[in-house]
Amino acid sequence: MKKLFQQLKQLDNKGYKAYKSLQGQYHFHNYILYIDYVQGDPFASPSKIRVVIPKEKRVIRSEWFDTKQRKVAVEDAIARAVGKAIYKEHTFIKGSGKSGQILFDTPGQEVLERSAVQINREAITVCISVGLPANGRRINGREAEKLFSKAIPTIIKESVFSISDQEISEAMKLTDQQEAIRMEMKNNHWIAFIANGSILPRESGISNRPLKNAVAFQSPAEDEVSISIPHQSEPIKGMAIRKGITLIVGGGYHGKSTFLQAIERGVYSHKKGDGREFVLTDPDAVKIRAEDGRQISGVNISPFITNLPRGKTTSFFSTENASGSTSQAANVMEALEVGASTLLIDEDTSATNFMIRDYRMQQLVKKDKEPITPFIDKIKQMRDQLQVSSILVMGGSGDYFSVADTVIMMDEYVPYNVTNKASAIMKSHPLERDEQMDEDFGSITNRYFQQNSLQTVKGKRSKTQAKGLYKIIMGRTDISFEYTEQLVDPSQTRMIAEVIQHLDRNKGLGRESLKDLLENINKQFDQKGLASFTLFNDQHPGDLARPRKYEIAAVLNRMRTAKVTKK
Repeated sequence: MKKLFQQLKQLDNKGYKAYKSLQGQYHFHNYILYIDYVQGDPFASPSKIRVVIPKEKRVIRSEWFDTKQRKVAVEDAIARAVGKAIYKEHTFIKGSGKSGQILFDTPGQEVLERSAVQINREAITVCISVGLPANGRRINGREAEKLFSKAIPTIIKESVFSISDQEISEAMKLTDQQEAIRMEMKNNHWIAFIANGSILPRESGISNRPLKNAVAFQSPAEDEVSISIPHQSEPIKGMAIRKGITLIVGGGYHGKSTFLQAIERGVYSHKKGDGREFVLTDPDAVKIRAEDGRQISGVNISPFITNLPRGKTTSFFSTENASGSTSQAANVMEALEVGASTLLIDEDTSATNFMIRDYRMQQLVKKDKEPITPFIDKIKQMRDQLQVSSILVMGGSGDYFSVADTVIMMDEYVPYNVTNKASAIMKSHPLERDEQMDEDFGSITNRYFQQNSLQTVKGKRSKTQAKGLYKIIMGRTDISFEYTEQLVDPSQTRMIAEVIQHLDRNKGLGRESLKDLLENINKQFDQKGLASFTLFNDQHPGDLARPRKYEIAAVLNRMRTAKVTKK
């Protein structure tokens, strides 16, 4: 500690780059401070520091590591405490540029595996970014001393040393309960569970917080189940959505899309108080939508689209500018290729001609003149031959009653099971359209991305950089994926950028199929951690959060530079 403050006094008023000499470790009373990276300019991205609190200074309990989910929950709880302490810290630090900024990857509503706080049986590590103070482009040593002698110690004291065992215990209890429900879902072949009392609507289109005074969820009696969960005597009750084909119907503004959006986010755990703590979904559920203009590279879309004019093949289809129906077909096939077991679809974001062709249109445009086999004619084959379930919001086409196993109607945000009523309507008003099902669903092709897909070089440097939630700059090209709706945190996007850079450095493409590649990436996440994909494995790993394999695949599939083969 004294060594650091002596250096800062000596560096005062020197050129800013002299801060580089601070890189290293410094022993404070309750922790070790590591300065891993020093910004080269006061206006550049802030410097990266780690605060490591050894077990001798802060109790680390063995039960934190009983399960992987518990470890993630404890890290998340500590990270929220750090974020709160930074928000409250009011040490005023003067200077130019980003002087005195203290940045931290505070979690949102979802509980994700992150690099911001890492725990093991020996220590707790907190990763923070700080703007080292400057006057113009000269070092402001006095303000830097305030940063390290007041601000950082206060933050660590008010978070790592102040979070109670009770708070950490509550986080572990919640994750234990969520995992118990997931196990029950798996054992009973349910693809989603929505607890009674859940709050599904969000505050606004740009806020992920729960809407105040919203109607609490209440399961239809026909679909209500009861699950015994740990840490409480009373079972939890709620709606189980079973494998198969489920329609969500109802009038506009009655909560259909809100219901589906809650289900699509149920692939992640949520923090206490979110309202969706006990809304849980098949982890291999993927949201599907139309995406006009997207890149498609060598995807087998022949189960849905065949016999194109001029004989263009659809078993290995590529385009720079996909139509709505073609993009939705590709999105389905790409999801199935890498292991999706549930598809989530909202008619509001779907291509009509991909979802349905009604009787009159079939009479006018005959099958031999229509390349598209609509989703309605493939959905039962996916269920029966591929064991892939579907949950669809469908307010405009009653023809889907003919394929549905369950029909749920939303009425003023309250769900009702109207399966029998829908069946009665089908009997009194028989289906007019011709079902155009082939005997088999068709083939799913495994693709191999080639190494030259990753064109990361710009000038003399290799660079892949995340920009917000839905964009990665790779070399000279942009990868845009704004319709990847289950990507929820910019830190996941940063992690995907690091994965791409890792694959580029290690020549990781071309040897295995995309499906196997993603499985191996997941294994590396599990065995070596998020930082193993970066160049800073033993230092500040960056602000990273774990993405699912489906979102990594979505980014790779949208590279304009993608080069793929069947083998």
